[in-house]
Amino acid sequence: MDHQGQLRRAAIEVGIPDDEIDRFTTHLRLSIRLGGGSGGAPVGQFGGLPRLPVGTDWPTAGASPLPFIFSVDCAALPRVDGFGLPADGSILFFLAHEEDHLAGGTGDRRYARVVYVPADTDTEVAEEPNIPDFVGEQYDVCATLDAELPPWIATHDDDEDDEDEDDLSPFQQQLARDLERDLPHLEELRALAHDLWPPDQGLASADIGGYADDEVIRSIAEQTLAGREKAGEIVVPVAQWYSQVEKEKHRLTSEWVSLARFSLADEFYYGSFVIRHDDLAAARLDEALSVTEFSE
Repeated sequence: MDHQGQLRRAAIEVGIPDDEIDRFTTHLRLSIRLGGGSGGAPVGQFGGLPRLPVGTDWPTAGASPLPFIFSVDCAALPRVDGFGLPADGSILFFLAHEEDHLAGGTGDRRYARVVYVPADTDTEVAEEPNIPDFVGEQYDVCATLDAELPPWIATHDDDEDDEDEDDLSPFQQQLARDLERDLPHLEELRALAHDLWPPDQGLASADIGGYADDEVIRSIAEQTLAGREKAGEIVVPVAQWYSQVEKEKHRLTSEWVSLARFSLADEFYYGSFVIRHDDLAAARLDEALSVTEFSE
C-alpha cells in the first residue's frame, strides 16, 4: 500500500504545500505492531516451539540452546514503504537476554540470533530442549500499523511544558528548531499521521520496523567512533565526545532500522534487534545486531 500517498492526499486536502509534505515524509516511518488482542488474522507466534528447516539444529551459544522468542510470517505482515522486509518466508528470533546484555559492547554475538527461513524451505517443529521451563507459553499475534517519528521530533511539542525539550541534547534541539522553521504545518502533519495510523493503546508483544531505540543507536554510535579512533582514522577530543556521538547517532539513524523491539518475560529487560537497510534489502537477516537493554 502507498502509505506516503495516503498522507500526501490527506495533507493536500487541508492545504499543506507539497514541499512540506516531502520533507515530513522523509522522517516518517511506519512500524508493525504485534499484539495478541489486535484482531485480524495471525501473522506470527510468540513462545512455543519454532519451525526450523528440516535437519537444522536449534540455535545455540556454545552447548546452550538460545531461548526462542517469536517468529513472523513475512507474507502475512502488512507491507510498509521503505522497509525492505522479505516478501515471504519466516523470521525467527532467539535471545538469551541476560548473557546478551552482559556481552554488550564486547562484539560477542553468540547470545542472539535471527534466522530467516525462505518460503520454499521444508520445515518441521523443533524438538524441545531438555531444560525445565525453557519453552515459553505459545500464543498467536496479529498486526497493526503505527506512525513513528525520530525522538527529537516526537519529544519536541510546543503544547507541552519545557521538560520534554530538556530531554533532548543541544544538537537534537537545534534539529527540532530547524524543522519547525522549515515546516510551519508540522503539528498538522503529525496529527494527520496519527489519524491515519492511530497509536494502539493495547499492550504490544513486539514492534517490527520503525526507528531504533535512541539508546540502541547511541550504543552503536559510541562503538563506531571508538573503533575509528582505535584504528587511527579520527581523533575526538574528550570535550567534543558527547557532541560527536550525537552527530554520529543522527547519521546512523538513516543507515539503520529497527528489525524488532520486544518485551521479555523477565520484566527487567527488553530485546532489540537492529539492521542496516542494505542488509535487510538483501535478506541478510543474520547480520542483525542485538542490543539488550534494561527496562525503564
